[in-house]
Amino acid sequence: MLKSLQIGIRRQLGSPTLCRSRTAIAEWPQNSNEVNAPKSKIEIVDPLTHPDYFNVHNLFTVRDLFNARVHYGHKIGSLDDRMKPYIYGSRLGHLIFDLDQTACHLREALNFAAHIAYNDGLILFLYRGALNAHLVEKTALECEEFSHTRYWRGGVFTNAKVQFKAVTRLPDLCIFLNTLNNVMTQHTAVRDSAKMSIPTIGVVDTNCNPNLITYPVPGNDDSPASIELYCRVFKEAIMRGKQKRKKHMEILQRQDSQMENPNTNEKILENA
Repeated sequence: MLKSLQIGIRRQLGSPTLCRSRTAIAEWPQNSNEVNAPKSKIEIVDPLTHPDYFNVHNLFTVRDLFNARVHYGHKIGSLDDRMKPYIYGSRLGHLIFDLDQTACHLREALNFAAHIAYNDGLILFLYRGALNAHLVEKTALECEEFSHTRYWRGGVFTNAKVQFKAVTRLPDLCIFLNTLNNVMTQHTAVRDSAKMSIPTIGVVDTNCNPNLITYPVPGNDDSPASIELYCRVFKEAIMRGKQKRKKHMEILQRQDSQMENPNTNEKILENA
């Protein structure tokens, strides 16, 4: 029974096509007594049952959001009515975000991104604007993911087979650090992601429509300080998910070695 359960875990962790499925984790024993204990004592943990398995809630504070100017919105006249629940008030004609709500939504988005990375999902960062494009591209490169900061050609998601002349794997998560092409026009990839049922995380300013975003994050999407903060926390969340995956893959490999040759327990522990 345990052997079949471990085989199922290995398949879920090793196959990139199951990135949206529920995954179980085998925790490696912490001392030599537990290493030599019967296999039935190995604890199986499901990360989806933990509210913050990857500890992303401590990546930032509300003070960090304030210092990065995340609370600054656009002028009152440009407010989209669908953003009213996220507004705290106004100051000198400019709207101010409720940073408590922003912190809550951002932590949910970070947790989701970490789970996607843990399950070997493909993540795409998207941003329109020359001012901060280099930050987004650098962030995607550092966490070994993908980015697109240029003009978005329609049909990349919805008509990928015709455009690329082959079966193309679509991303498992799109992270929009802004959701508008300009002041009034929504990014085309937001609509295409919704059509193809691709989960999305999006920073939505006061002039944006959050309805098509799976995990909207209300906040400033213009200033370099705010974009730098978003890039930092998303990169760290993704890296934590990947590190957990790597650790648990090594655990499963060690357990396989134990099952094949139980006499190598001491050597495995020394190498660990």
